[in-house]
Amino acid sequence: MANDSRSGTAQTADASAESGARARTRQAIVEAAVRALAADPGASLGRVAELADVGRTTLHRYFPERADLLDAVARHAVRSIAAAHDRARLDEGTALEALLRVAQEYLELGDLLTVLFSGLVPEEAWADDVTNGDALVRLCARGRTDGSLDPRLPDDWSQGVLWSALYLSWSTLRAGDADRHTVVTNLLLTLRKALGASLPG
Repeated sequence: MANDSRSGTAQTADASAESGARARTRQAIVEAAVRALAADPGASLGRVAELADVGRTTLHRYFPERADLLDAVARHAVRSIAAAHDRARLDEGTALEALLRVAQEYLELGDLLTVLFSGLVPEEAWADDVTNGDALVRLCARGRTDGSLDPRLPDDWSQGVLWSALYLSWSTLRAGDADRHTVVTNLLLTLRKALGASLPG
């Protein structure tokens, strides 16, 4: 009976280890897909497999169709954006301070957000997440209340400025036209001057 108990424990451990290994492989494929599609929206599954360092057969075992892989990218996006919001501590300090923090977090998601905005992933698969979708709306509303954001600018305009500045930042980094420190400095200065409330006198 003791042997059976040890055998069962070992089988459970093996199953957990396999599950962990499978999860890591799945995540590696999704992250490789993000890199591949950000560089080339028409990237093949073969290119994704190459970047993930797995064979085509392995990739198809996890994601039989391209649509399955894009669905996984959408789920990854929802989790990644939520994590970025958590790291940015959106409820701390003024709305402008929180906006500058979240802009830096979004900058780190450049490849992922590039893929999302390319239209490759159906918008309803990631943009309709209530928690993530409302975060910037609530932030802009708080900015009008605490006086840190220019009240003359409507929310959709303010968000458009944010995404436009981020796109310029991603493009500059990808082209190698400036180092990351310079890009971050320019991004934050742009957002402060464009969206921040005018200081008196």
